[in-house]
Amino acid sequence: MEKPSSAAEQDPESSQHHLTVPSGLTQSEFDDLKPVVAEFHTYRVGPGHCSSLLAQRIHAPLEMVWKVVRRFDKPQTYKHFIRSCTVKEGFVMSVGCTRDVNVISGLPAATSTERLDLLDEERHVTGFSIIGGEHRLRNYRSVTTVHGLQRDGRIWTVVLESYVVDVPEGNSEEDTRLFADTVVRLNLQKLASVTEAMARDGDANSQV
Repeated sequence: MEKPSSAAEQDPESSQHHLTVPSGLTQSEFDDLKPVVAEFHTYRVGPGHCSSLLAQRIHAPLEMVWKVVRRFDKPQTYKHFIRSCTVKEGFVMSVGCTRDVNVISGLPAATSTERLDLLDEERHVTGFSIIGGEHRLRNYRSVTTVHGLQRDGRIWTVVLESYVVDVPEGNSEEDTRLFADTVVRLNLQKLASVTEAMARDGDANSQV
């Protein structure tokens, strides 16, 4: 009997992240995460847009990693290219809140105003979109999910981060994806370094 196709497989404009194992994951790990990819990391990608899905394996407890990822008001804890982040007085971290980010020099950006679109504490899902600022990432939306995996008595964490963004005029889809992928990949690598250090130190010195 033929297996029914998913909605993403039937829609030619949907991103195909559910079909390709991200770098750094095994096929077995990806098979476990496919339902999450289909639910949270699938986008409609028409002409003039690009999308990608990246993954990072982290040897630290899920809750410790989520503790860092969920802090919409402190992205500089693990995001390389953020000089500072400010939020409004009386800030409450909930869907719809915003942050103003200052980016380090040397990038094709200066400032970014970002909105929290998704925060699910139970399922460890968060997402944001860029809604203003001086930068080239127009209509950028991102979702990050944090997952605990277990094999043969070993426990580890996998973080998935995906995005969709407009391709700037004068740029190719490949160049846009390469730039965005590089930024996201470096951020995920730093997230691993930060949270694995917290795990080694017993989280005693964490300022998150």
